[in-house]
Amino acid sequence: MRLKLLMGGMIAALLWSGGPAFAQKSGGTLRMFHRDNPPSASIHEESTASTVVPFMGLFNNLVRFDPAVAQNSEKSIIPDLAESWSWNADRTELSFRLHRGVTWHDGRPFTSRDVECTFNLLTGRAANKLRRNPRGAWYRNINFVNGTGDHDVTIHLNRPQPALLSLLASGFTPIYPCHISPTQMRTRPVGTGPFRLDTFTPFERIRLVRNPDYWKPGRPYLDGVEFTIVTSPSTALLSFTAGRFDMTFPWEVSVPQLKDAQRQTSRAVCQITPMNNNTNLLINREAPPFNNPDIRRALGLAIDRRAFIDGLGEGDVGSTFQPPAEGMWGLPPDMLAEVPGFGPDIEKNREEARALMAKAGYSRERPMTLKVATRGIPLYRAPATILVKQLKEIHIDATLDIVETSLWFTRLNRREYSVGVNTTGNGVDDPDQSLYENYACRSERNYNGYCNPALERLFDVQSAEADPEKRRRLVWEIDAKLLADGARPPIVWNSAATCWQPHVKGYVPFVNGMYNGFRFEDVWLDR
Repeated sequence: MRLKLLMGGMIAALLWSGGPAFAQKSGGTLRMFHRDNPPSASIHEESTASTVVPFMGLFNNLVRFDPAVAQNSEKSIIPDLAESWSWNADRTELSFRLHRGVTWHDGRPFTSRDVECTFNLLTGRAANKLRRNPRGAWYRNINFVNGTGDHDVTIHLNRPQPALLSLLASGFTPIYPCHISPTQMRTRPVGTGPFRLDTFTPFERIRLVRNPDYWKPGRPYLDGVEFTIVTSPSTALLSFTAGRFDMTFPWEVSVPQLKDAQRQTSRAVCQITPMNNNTNLLINREAPPFNNPDIRRALGLAIDRRAFIDGLGEGDVGSTFQPPAEGMWGLPPDMLAEVPGFGPDIEKNREEARALMAKAGYSRERPMTLKVATRGIPLYRAPATILVKQLKEIHIDATLDIVETSLWFTRLNRREYSVGVNTTGNGVDDPDQSLYENYACRSERNYNGYCNPALERLFDVQSAEADPEKRRRLVWEIDAKLLADGARPPIVWNSAATCWQPHVKGYVPFVNGMYNGFRFEDVWLDR
């Protein structure tokens, strides 16, 4: 597993340990910069780390991924609001025994009814609807959820789904209170978590304060976490190196930025890790000219993925799922090389692409003109700029259309774009998450409208398969078909750095889950 330390410090001194040798200290506020304004505070209605990172600490899940284990997997799932769980014989019922004595931030008791209400929201059965439900497709297999008493609850499934527990462990699956409306959760959320919301001032700051009634004894160690919104990456990093911030926004420091930062400080610690996030090509398949499959294929053949990695300074070539070894489901390199557009002969790919463009009436003298839409943060803008240059190789004259974060997902949902450079961060390293969320015909997050009912039936087959190796082979079969169809062509699997000052202890960057490690209840300050 790749794990790089770049700017001093010893890794053994950084990784969290539950043992007494670390003598965790209580007190202090963790200060972080935030890359942009969160579209709202409601995790269940958003699809971005801009919401999950600052607000995850307000909540608990039924289960969670162990914050001390860098690679998320079924083996790293630990209790949270649920103290134990069990499956029935045919694995269609998942039952939880809930912790007693848990209260919401406003003092109301947490019960199984809150679990029911949360999943009624996520499955569209609640009277008060979510404004957006980007992960509704995760839970399409849930028949109903019912509590038997205040502290026992069962999720009833239509068919077996071994991966359900991993979906429940994601930072995208907090439990919401029955008695608070979805409207209030967007601005003044109430949770059971280690921190309470003190202030959320859009475009300025978010401040969390310690929950004195938190149900986990001794947690959190911090008095609070404060996020200051700094939209200029260079300004944010300069402020960090000057000591204004204890920690950067996760994975918001690029490799070129690290080189600059190294010249300014030797004390801070940075780790470059992958994050189960890929930059991909969105194509509006329903509108001309990309309702023509030849032109869609030409775009996929134009991409030189190694040039993206060279230009961005870090990354991997991979398939629909995060590449191994950090990822657990991606196509092996030899199988990936057999997929059209992924072989090493870039010029041969582009010759084929130019022939397809010529067939549609485009040439060097008569190029296609279009705008490439992308979100206005560096993770999106930098690869979009490279794509614009590469498209010129197949007679496409493109310009950038930069979209502010608060409008980006609305634009995608309405398909108000022709071609877009998007990044897709996967909430869980499991095919059930990526397939149903990004490629199912009716999913809210299927931004470019790809729909293959025959292939979607295989989604259910792999999901119900209990044998891991049989499931892996099914997933690879599906993966190869999605790539050949140009469903959402992956450009590069991203890696970037997170940095913190040496007095920050207890934080471990996950290598295959960019939305799951920001409860901050185990983080402490040694100063």
